[in-house]
Amino acid sequence: MNRRTLISALGAFALAAGATAAPAAPPPATRATITVFAAASLTDALQAVGKAYTARTGVPVRFSFASSSLLARQIESGAKADMFVSADLAWMDHAQKAGRIDAGSRRTLLRGRLALIAPADSRVTVRIAPRFPLTQALGANGRLAVGDPAYVPAGIYAQTALTRLGVWPSVQSRLARADNVRVALSYVARHEAPLGIVYETDARAEPGVRIVGIFPEASHPAIDYPAALVRGATPAARGFAAYLQSPAAKATFRRYGFRTFG
Repeated sequence: MNRRTLISALGAFALAAGATAAPAAPPPATRATITVFAAASLTDALQAVGKAYTARTGVPVRFSFASSSLLARQIESGAKADMFVSADLAWMDHAQKAGRIDAGSRRTLLRGRLALIAPADSRVTVRIAPRFPLTQALGANGRLAVGDPAYVPAGIYAQTALTRLGVWPSVQSRLARADNVRVALSYVARHEAPLGIVYETDARAEPGVRIVGIFPEASHPAIDYPAALVRGATPAARGFAAYLQSPAAKATFRRYGFRTFG
């Protein structure tokens, strides 16, 4: 074999060996997305927490925000979700009794307060106390914006508070009922209602409203937010559940006005 033939043969062998030894790298594995069903009142805070978690871990977190009642019923019907964060205990209990919640993962995550709000440029003033003049503050034709007390947690808390304060009978026919607390908030921000009852954290997130007063905590049950994994959740969801109770996540929740536990 002459020199030219030997060099050609060695080159062909090297190309063949390289093709065998160094195949193209496979595409990186797609990270599982965590799907969280959460109460509408958590929109801003949870999005901030989810963004921080994704930046830290690379795991995407997708949220579906709505009334806790709607989300609980969707989970009961088999909707694809990894985690549920409710604005009250009752709707978490509902999903758990339906066998859709991993009871061992359930934790009370946050606590909030109930606020009476008005448009930011409104001059109405009223002190929340037994038998306070709420109907007079609404004016002749104004309505009180609330989550529908038939099923929305914020509306249920509002009805309980007004009942204990002796105001409910005078105002129950003058409600602007909303599908969730964020819709009630928007009614007031857009001047469609002169007053509304929402969570304090919602009011703080909307520059179009101002807080007229905070309801006494004794006037309604504690506004607690339980969180739990849904049965069949992806393994990655456990990491996010743990992160929700981390110092970093708690600091974010407190920045948005929530009280945390532990």
